[in-house]
Amino acid sequence: MLAAIDHVQLAAPPGSEDLLRGYYVGVLGMTEIRKPPVLAARGGCWFRAGTVQLHLGIEAAFRPAKKAHPGLRVTGIDALAARIAATGAPVTWDDDLPGHRRFFSEDPVGNRLEFLEPLPDPG
Repeated sequence: MLAAIDHVQLAAPPGSEDLLRGYYVGVLGMTEIRKPPVLAARGGCWFRAGTVQLHLGIEAAFRPAKKAHPGLRVTGIDALAARIAATGAPVTWDDDLPGHRRFFSEDPVGNRLEFLEPLPDPG
């Protein structure tokens, strides 16, 4: 029986690890997780924030995910949107999900990311 999502993996092009670290650590405030040596030899990097883990794996024929994406629940969504926009990445607000504020953006290699924050319960 499923208990939780352990991690989400996204792809990235060869040689993009430093670019990814700058974004996922420097902009999103995640912490890099040390990969086991056998997996580290394949390249890529892993990141964590609380119980959320994102793994970026190297793919030689990389194409960024334009529709598929992780949905990342956040607090302080306006400040995060401003921080992401300051990097030059797109911030596209979307109000189609009732009970949430959310926007879509891209990481430095073009993977689609969704950031959402639940609205306070009016009741």
